[in-house]
Amino acid sequence: MDDKRNIILAAVLTIAILFGWPMIANRFFPPANPPVTKVQGGKTTPLPQSGTAAAPAPDSPQAIRDRAIVLRESPRVAIDTPKLKGSINLKGARIDDVLLPTHKETIAKDSPPVRLFSPSGTKDAYFASFAWAGEGVKLPDANSVWTPDRPTLTPTTPVTLRWDNGAGQRFIMKLSVDQDYMLTVAQTVENVGTGSVVVRPYGLISHLGPVTTPSTWTIHTGPIGVFNNAANYDVNFTNLDGDEPGFFASVFGTKAVRGVNSYSTTGGWLGFTDHYWHTALIPAQNATVQAQFRGCVTRDGNTDGCAGDAKRYQADMTYGAVAIAPGKSATITSRLFVGAKETTVLERYTDKEGIALFDRAIDWGWFRWFEKPIFYLLDWLFRMIGNFGVAIICLTFIVRGLMFPVAQRQFASMAAMRAIQPKMKAIQERYKDDKPKQQQEIMQLYKSEKVNPLAGCLPVFLQIPIFFALYKVLMLTIEMRHQPFILWIKDLSAPDPLHILNLFGLLNFTPPAFLGIGVLAVILGITMFLQFRLNPAPMDEMQKQVFSIMPWMMMFVMAPFAAGLLIYWCTSNILTIAQQWWLYRQHPVLNQPVAAK
Repeated sequence: MDDKRNIILAAVLTIAILFGWPMIANRFFPPANPPVTKVQGGKTTPLPQSGTAAAPAPDSPQAIRDRAIVLRESPRVAIDTPKLKGSINLKGARIDDVLLPTHKETIAKDSPPVRLFSPSGTKDAYFASFAWAGEGVKLPDANSVWTPDRPTLTPTTPVTLRWDNGAGQRFIMKLSVDQDYMLTVAQTVENVGTGSVVVRPYGLISHLGPVTTPSTWTIHTGPIGVFNNAANYDVNFTNLDGDEPGFFASVFGTKAVRGVNSYSTTGGWLGFTDHYWHTALIPAQNATVQAQFRGCVTRDGNTDGCAGDAKRYQADMTYGAVAIAPGKSATITSRLFVGAKETTVLERYTDKEGIALFDRAIDWGWFRWFEKPIFYLLDWLFRMIGNFGVAIICLTFIVRGLMFPVAQRQFASMAAMRAIQPKMKAIQERYKDDKPKQQQEIMQLYKSEKVNPLAGCLPVFLQIPIFFALYKVLMLTIEMRHQPFILWIKDLSAPDPLHILNLFGLLNFTPPAFLGIGVLAVILGITMFLQFRLNPAPMDEMQKQVFSIMPWMMMFVMAPFAAGLLIYWCTSNILTIAQQWWLYRQHPVLNQPVAAK
């Protein structure tokens, strides 16, 4: 009867984990990157990937137009740097055409570069603009055509744009760019009229539709900012649409409402972030600005709808009013980041250029103090070796080497526990009707024999933060994107594409993620099985049955995870098997049956 009950419990546990884990993982752990390759007919072929934004349905067939046509409709200044290509629209002085030549959309050799900014009227409209607000003064607007002093913006040749309102005020924007992803915009108003004018400089980023990678509990995407030296991950596109208040807003009562979310801040920054890409408006860090996220923004800037063409989102910042007397001028300098979330670049802007917490654009979470050293070590190994998969294997050797003394103590503790098993059984039998007394005597036995029953769990607990840190590194950092290993593994941040159920690509179908058992997942199951076989058989029948199905259960659970994680786990299992074989030779009592009472 007990055996049947244990079998039923083990089966129920297995089903609960196999079917319940995907729901838990989707809620708390973002999935691995989409596959970049497909194994079909014995060949590995690149897969197309979507862009950075998902466009909503237009109001009419004419609402969305071809990008190339839109780019030719207005005069432009070219952007030409090692990491940024594109152009600035002189009509409205919009930065609306930006590509990243050092990052490709796919792993194919002829893949186009990643595009971040695209003009208004295209399906991925995403752009930045700097201008002025005010009353009693004629201001440049979206239809104003600016005059540049040169045709191309480079790191060594800044561009100055000018516009004269014909009423005594001249508006000037001096644009410069560095070797990475940062543009600097100096906005100047010269008052050559007869009366004073009051203006308020502002900047905005307009985003059509939400990003393709949804925000999760562990990795934030969408609206993001740092206000008064505190990072804010609470607002997302769903909040701005009014569908839900957001986790932190509902728990702590923070402000995350539909339409406009406002923050008065000194310094900081705000913008939109994707899995790997980031845009941000950065005010002068000693200036106070009114920062806002706006949801459901229409063409005229109102927030009165979320349907079709109106589903736009905006991040903007507005400086305080500036009064300019006749014959005087005023300048305010802001910055715009548009590029990839490269860890060292973001940290340089934080540490050397004084942008408050700019490295928080990468959502490391509460354990950044542990995750970032793992990243630095892994990145250093990659730069030394040249192959990220090999770097992960070397990291595993380092981790296991550092934990070897702990493993030695674990086996010594296991051997001591094994030796006192007869005494423990005697105590349990003697005080089987008096549980408090039984526990008291067992604890006294541990103390007299100098045995720590929790010592055997320590290596497992130490592995958990390391595994989670590696998971976050593989999921978060662009340095891992599209990094190959060997043979069919072309992207370590994506799942293993070589599936068993379609006979390694010979059958023309792709199994669902739940059944996408790849070669690495099988190796994981086999190595876990061998590892458990080396351990002494547990005395409890329920534990025996759970341990017998655990390796194959984990094979299903881990199959959808990034290939890099499975390489780490498989390598760790192999090293553990070798370590256990050696340590069992040092502690032969563990292989002996428990002595009689």
